[in-house]
Amino acid sequence: MNKGLLTIKVIDENTNFPIKGAKINICTIPKDECEKSKHIYKNLVTNSSGQVKKIPLDAPDLMYSLVPNSPRAYSTYLLQISKDGYETIVIEGVQILPFIEAIQNISMSLVSSISSLNKGVYVIGDNTLYGNYPPKIFEPSIKLGPFVISRVVVPEFIIVHDGLPSDRNAPNYWIPFRDYIKNVASSEIYATWPTQTLYANIIAIVSFTLNRVYTEWYRNMGYDFTITSSTQYDHKFIYNRNIFDTINVVVDNIFNVYIQRPKGAKQPLLAQYCDGVNTQCPGKMTQWGSKYLGDQGYMFLDILKYYYGYDIGLQGTDQIQGVPSSYPGYSLQVGSSGENVRIIQNQLNAISNAYPALPKIAEDGIFGQGTRNSVIKFQEIFRMTQTGVVDFATWYAISKIYVAVTKIGAFGM
Repeated sequence: MNKGLLTIKVIDENTNFPIKGAKINICTIPKDECEKSKHIYKNLVTNSSGQVKKIPLDAPDLMYSLVPNSPRAYSTYLLQISKDGYETIVIEGVQILPFIEAIQNISMSLVSSISSLNKGVYVIGDNTLYGNYPPKIFEPSIKLGPFVISRVVVPEFIIVHDGLPSDRNAPNYWIPFRDYIKNVASSEIYATWPTQTLYANIIAIVSFTLNRVYTEWYRNMGYDFTITSSTQYDHKFIYNRNIFDTINVVVDNIFNVYIQRPKGAKQPLLAQYCDGVNTQCPGKMTQWGSKYLGDQGYMFLDILKYYYGYDIGLQGTDQIQGVPSSYPGYSLQVGSSGENVRIIQNQLNAISNAYPALPKIAEDGIFGQGTRNSVIKFQEIFRMTQTGVVDFATWYAISKIYVAVTKIGAFGM
């Protein structure tokens, strides 16, 4: 039996601070196995950063995720998370792929006087490559009409409608943009695929999502959300699902990159795709096809051009809404100095109030070894490549956490 890894991180829903000392039980499914105390792991305890790291768990044969129409490519587990004073959380269906680290983020709320049998219980659906979901209803890839937004921006949050657009009873979730992209990619492709295939698919997801943002597609129809979780209209989003480390890294690198046709509108391309096995979509990317091109050594841009046309190009935007300071346009590292270094030092110190494993540093505007060590520790805690350099992805990751733990962000669009 192959092994995968699971890292769990628990935070307070209201403060966004990590929860130290939360207890975690891991069981196989069905749920009654947990109720009989047949645990694989019992009473794991989170550290000062709210984490339990790299728990080994059984996973299926790797080939299941590399060939279509295979048995299920991942094993599933049930988590029970408890802490005195907090509502207990149960997540059923956490997915573990072989040789990949899965990441399960959990938000816990304080005990409420309102009780419910289903409160804090979440069931995670299958990956779309294995599960039975309605196929996409394809649309024009470039939208026509006057648009309110004058330039392409990455919103700090998007509002995800967890159902069909017309379902007024479906909940809306405010989700950080990067977390949404990581969720969708983990729900629609396999994290075991070639890295260039992951890049191609994730850029397509980003481009599609930014098209919905740029055109305000659903708001123009009178809805109060950005995008849906329906595979018929958008992408599959599964609330509270785990993500995978390989996908996490790619999204952090290119969450602001989208596809554009030079001769078309400036809007991001509505980059639609299908699986290419159960559903065909001429003129659009197929997921399994992109996997085979990655196997052959194609680079991600070549994969995208193969499907969307050789006239496409990639664009990036450094316009990120909802963060306190804009990226200066260059990386900060040992030897850097000035106001931008001071901003990062101030934000890291504020974050360290919530994450005591992050060392306090002098706010002197000089990027020395102490600042580098703090950046490395931040990158370790928040699942980023540990370079000690504040590049574009790290700048906005620091800004995002700073906003969350200091509550200064404006969660609008």
